[in-house]
Amino acid sequence: MIKVLFFAGIKEEIGLDQLIVKKKNITVLHLKQYIKSTYPSVPLNHCLIAVNENFVTDDEILKDQDVIAFIPPVSGG
Repeated sequence: MIKVLFFAGIKEEIGLDQLIVKKKNITVLHLKQYIKSTYPSVPLNHCLIAVNENFVTDDEILKDQDVIAFIPPVSGG
């Protein structure tokens, strides 16, 4: 089981702040593809990705009980 956290625009787009995914030993890229298959309009390509509070790349392998956060870009003025 992987806990997925969403923030800002992604959270608003899908109407959830978190999601439980019952998969393990998959890459971040595979998780992105899984989420996009369920929520096709969610813009995950430009997000920072953190696993257990450490930034990672799409090649990171996710394990049971990991917490992954998709952090969208922030603009300011």
